Amino acid sequence: MAITLQESLRGLFYAPFYAALSRGAYAEQGVDVTFVSAPKPGDAATNIMGGAADVCWGGPMRVMQTYAQDPHCDLVGFAEVVTRDPFLLLGREPRPGFQAADLLGLRVGTVSEVPTPWMCLQEDLRRAGVDPAKINRVSHQTMADNCSALAAGTLDVVQVFEPFVSTMVANGTGHVWYAAAGRGPTSYTTFYARRGVLTERRDELKRMVRAIYRTQQWVASATAAQIAEAVAEYFETVPPAILEAAIARYQSLGIWGRDPRLPRSGYDRLRASLESGHFVPSGAPYEVAVDNSLALEVMREG
Repeated sequence: MAITLQESLRGLFYAPFYAALSRGAYAEQGVDVTFVSAPKPGDAATNIMGGAADVCWGGPMRVMQTYAQDPHCDLVGFAEVVTRDPFLLLGREPRPGFQAADLLGLRVGTVSEVPTPWMCLQEDLRRAGVDPAKINRVSHQTMADNCSALAAGTLDVVQVFEPFVSTMVANGTGHVWYAAAGRGPTSYTTFYARRGVLTERRDELKRMVRAIYRTQQWVASATAAQIAEAVAEYFETVPPAILEAAIARYQSLGIWGRDPRLPRSGYDRLRASLESGHFVPSGAPYEVAVDNSLALEVMREG
């Protein structure tokens, strides 16, 4: 029986996951994977809990959210791929030496599609001594709408991911002010499933983790052009030059891990953001929501 693998949304920062699919990494390890997409990001964990999917790639944020709603749930993250925050702030004019306080008094368009980018940014602001409540924030528009507003001059700063960043840099309508990856490890994307699935289908999931580990090793040595070619079928509307530039930017920011271990430091940084932003009253402890046993087993294999 195939493992149903679900993406939570389509995003270029998930490139290693798409590369694993396009390069046949799962089949090479002898596991049959059926790839599906969640109707909307918020459905991802619900589908896992309800059995509509076996494994999801997505944020540990969804795992913590589910534990906040049901403390007796059994979701667990077991192979991390995106280890740093892939979102950036773009302004209409260059801003060398950007500081968090520079956002005060500006019109800032933040991500509405998913909560994690703002949760992490507001924690950055707090740690820099800036009250997030004092930011003049537009929080209801899509990233595409915010990019149009930045170009039109009705927003001063926008929070976006690739390929919006490289598109706006290329056409001169946006300038990079801040890359959130620079804060250091922040657990952003992992495989997660129910603990029962890890137990019942452990051999298959171990094969999946081995496949993603080998893909991580390939991504770490590949050029931006090679990665862009591998994932292009999932981003057919993105011009090849923009796709390659976006991949190169993410490579330079080091957002992709080289192994599938989910480190405590990254998890705890995300947890602190979700708690300070009142997204969850108390994030699930690392020991509850993370299982690195499969990752460590495949890493020991070499």
